[in-house]
Amino acid sequence: MQEIALFLWAFLAATIFPFSSEVAFVAALANDMPFINAMFFASSGNILAIILNYWFGYWLYEKTRTKLAASKVGRKSLTYGHQYGYFILFFSWLPILGDPLTLVAGVLRLRFVWFVIIAGSLRVVRYYFIAQII
Repeated sequence: MQEIALFLWAFLAATIFPFSSEVAFVAALANDMPFINAMFFASSGNILAIILNYWFGYWLYEKTRTKLAASKVGRKSLTYGHQYGYFILFFSWLPILGDPLTLVAGVLRLRFVWFVIIAGSLRVVRYYFIAQII
């Protein structure tokens, strides 16, 4: 049950909800969830959510672009996306700025495979480093 909660929390945290998946990840480890389980469920939830974000950006181009342009972080994300292309994905793991960048990747029609490889692996690496710190 704890694993499902971590998965859902990590999923929601990578969408538009202002949750912190890192806090849930640390809490899961503090409650004796095995490291590999915590890594798997947090990473899976987070990666599936950024994939959803990408496809929202891709399929709902106009609506997503308009919504991004309406916020300060969204405008910055679009600007950086147009300027730097795939390189923006190296910042997609960051809190606050990272999730709009996954939408921008879809709006810009970045190749899905590269999106998943770059943004997804950075999500896994982030949890690994958090686990090493605590």
